[in-house]
Amino acid sequence: MVYEKNRVALVSVFAAIFLTVFKIIVGVMTGSLGILSEALHSGLDLVAAVITFFSVRISDKPADKQHQYGHGKVENLSALMETILLLIVCVWIVYEASHRLITGNTEIEVSVWAYVVVISSILVDISRSRALSRVAKKYNSQALEADALHFSTDIWSSTVVLLGLICAQFGFFFADSVAALLVAFLVVLVSFRLGKKAFDVLLDRAPEETVRQVESILTEFPEVKKFHSLKIRTAGADTFVKVNIHLDPNMNLRKVHEICDRIEKTIASRILRCETYLHAEPQDFSHVLADSEGSGGGIADP
Repeated sequence: MVYEKNRVALVSVFAAIFLTVFKIIVGVMTGSLGILSEALHSGLDLVAAVITFFSVRISDKPADKQHQYGHGKVENLSALMETILLLIVCVWIVYEASHRLITGNTEIEVSVWAYVVVISSILVDISRSRALSRVAKKYNSQALEADALHFSTDIWSSTVVLLGLICAQFGFFFADSVAALLVAFLVVLVSFRLGKKAFDVLLDRAPEETVRQVESILTEFPEVKKFHSLKIRTAGADTFVKVNIHLDPNMNLRKVHEICDRIEKTIASRILRCETYLHAEPQDFSHVLADSEGSGGGIADP
């Protein structure tokens, strides 16, 4: 698992290096703001890819005395840092594009190399985004997911720049600056999406889909009369579930243990890298405990 995550992250670093250098050279040669903005975008992708590479190496370290829930949130912190980097480049792109449009200094030199770098970028980005998305989904890695979003955004932004170059080929040079503004707009959209998800995890917001999934699993067990105080938090690829369940007070300890074990295994089989903590209580006191403790994750009847 660790090897595959490290490998796909490292390949993305080399891909980002290639695209960044290639775009800078062609952008300077042609004077295209669209390509230069793409070069900056790829440069930040390179920084983000390096951050991702180191974060996935750290996040899979086992829990220790100082980090009892593991190191998974390193991935979420990595995603937040990538968001900040993306927003920084957007500020520069918007400023430079607006300046060129206002001053009228929009003329660029369109060459065959401009088309080569943009088309090459699209092909590389498609390959990397697919590889990263596959591994991110397989291992529930937010850092790799963020990296995949970086490359997938590059596909759309490079397409916009390509359209700008085509327009400039026919004398509509302002289209290059407009394309740069559209690139910035796309980057902002992705940044907010990444940032919100990273903030939610860092602030321990309960993932709604996972909450519904756990509630559904608990209702599958007829032995569970009620449950309450459901709490779910995530850290990188790991999910932690805590819930109080109410069982028949006449059950012996062995039976209670067997039911709890079955519930934990069922949750673990449907939610990757999930640790579940169950607190079993006799049904006799369910109304008292529910009223005094509050529902937390909700009270549900089977």
